[in-house]
Amino acid sequence: MKFTKMHGIGNDYVYVNCLEEKLPMEPGRLAELVSDRHFGIGSDGLILIKPSEKADFCMDMYNADGSRGMMCGNGIRCVAKYVYDHGMTNMTTVSIETLSGIKKIDLTVKNGKVSLANVDMGLPVLLNHNLNLELTPEAVAGLTEDQIMEEIEVNGKVLKMIHVSMGNPHAIFFIENTEDLKIEEWGPAIENHPRFADRTNVEFVQLVDKELVKIRVWERGSAETMACGTGACATAVSCCLAGLTGRYVDTRLLGGTLHIHWNEENNHVEMCGPATEVYHGVFEV
Repeated sequence: MKFTKMHGIGNDYVYVNCLEEKLPMEPGRLAELVSDRHFGIGSDGLILIKPSEKADFCMDMYNADGSRGMMCGNGIRCVAKYVYDHGMTNMTTVSIETLSGIKKIDLTVKNGKVSLANVDMGLPVLLNHNLNLELTPEAVAGLTEDQIMEEIEVNGKVLKMIHVSMGNPHAIFFIENTEDLKIEEWGPAIENHPRFADRTNVEFVQLVDKELVKIRVWERGSAETMACGTGACATAVSCCLAGLTGRYVDTRLLGGTLHIHWNEENNHVEMCGPATEVYHGVFEV
């Protein structure tokens, strides 16, 4: 099976062009095999590039543990770069179908290759207290402080969080220092907490100033990752809701920085960042 290894600021996946390749096995099991960093290729998961009847292309993603993912912000930038750089489209605006809807990506091209991708991630959804509330401008105007924050007990401590979906769920926790965080202790405890019926992604956020935050990510099904695009978007929304930042914020993750804008006009979240092709090869099963 031919594959391409790509990453978005360190959030790495194995990509397979399913317009040309036939998978040798069920994709969840294949994701487990290719993701293994000792016996496989090594990645945070598997992303399949497929044809779409609704958009220009379709992204189908699987986490390192074989579970299927709804959406991946770093992954979708890489898909957009792949289809342009490999001559599958000559358009600098592409639409990609995901399990969380169709996303539009605007591409910045230099010397014939995509250098940056700006993704319209759509409306965030507030999941606190099981609200499942689309954060339109009207909905945000009517929010109370009690609705924005929720308390849960983890490892014997009561923690405050903001729970936001960007097509997949993210539990956001504000902490003093991300470098001192024992993420192997807190990440899995929150991911698998009974509060979350289908588990959750977790972001631990340190406020640097009104325009910059640092984030450590515990990704559902993949443990700690270098970055998470949907997590950066959920963090930016949460920071704004909590009054900690404005609507423009740089999110600094272990692998690099993503620029997030929670658009004032329609409340869509826009994410801008790079995508990188590392190498391609053949994986024998």
